[in-house]
Amino acid sequence: MTFVFIILSFFLLLAFGLRKAHRNTYEAVLHKVQVGSSEDGIGAIRILQLSDLHLEKLSISPDDVYEKLKGEPIDLIALTGDFLDREESIAKLGPYLTALQKLNPAYGMYAVFGNHDYVLQGEPLERLKATLEAHGCVVLQNETKTITVNGQTVNVIGIDDFYTGRSDIEKAYAGVKDGLNLVLTHDPDIVPHMKHYHFDYLLSGHFHGGQIHWPKPYHLAKMSKTLTERNMIKGYHEWDGKPFYINEGLGQTGVNIRIGSKPEVTLHLLSLPSVTQSETVKAV
Repeated sequence: MTFVFIILSFFLLLAFGLRKAHRNTYEAVLHKVQVGSSEDGIGAIRILQLSDLHLEKLSISPDDVYEKLKGEPIDLIALTGDFLDREESIAKLGPYLTALQKLNPAYGMYAVFGNHDYVLQGEPLERLKATLEAHGCVVLQNETKTITVNGQTVNVIGIDDFYTGRSDIEKAYAGVKDGLNLVLTHDPDIVPHMKHYHFDYLLSGHFHGGQIHWPKPYHLAKMSKTLTERNMIKGYHEWDGKPFYINEGLGQTGVNIRIGSKPEVTLHLLSLPSVTQSETVKAV
């Protein structure tokens, strides 16, 4: 009888834990990060970052995204890859892009692809890109788009996916002008390979904050060694004094649960004209 009770208790606890882990996928957290010295937003650019939507396993609705952000002033939207895994999910992307358009980013919306996006090949991949562009999103594949913000030159540098071997840093930097360098890329493991390329801030995703981060993000061992062995799994970090951010992602992959991590939406307040090594990051 005692053995039966123990088994029953185990399965009840497991069911409760899995229910809570699934519930976590609905609880998006809005993080606000200030990089640089601007205390009041003057001389700064406000960047909204979303990453890793994984539309097949995404519990956050387009309305959820809009309601969480509708009161926030946004200059630029950065989408750092892994939108989907399957061709039939392309149609699900439109409503999210429409919700983001309603936020009226002053300097537009920019995107890079991640490793899961490249499961698509040929026409389906082109259709994914066309869907993004039809909603006013600039897709950057090893290229730079230069904009002017408050009289300052900002290079939005999109480096293609490092995990699948599509990154070409030299090509991506070919059009860079003197100014602030904002890098968008999916896999942060590229950072240690950018020693000879300056950036003021780099935005990435890919790791999902571990997604199942208990007792540790064990599954990340096969995805990354350079960063994860230094516990660079999520949030703000620096490499050789250069700041970068690893977003926990909005959706999930594999099993639709999160343990020790929640879906993330991030607002970055990045000082202009540059971020220096001595300046620190803090929540606002």
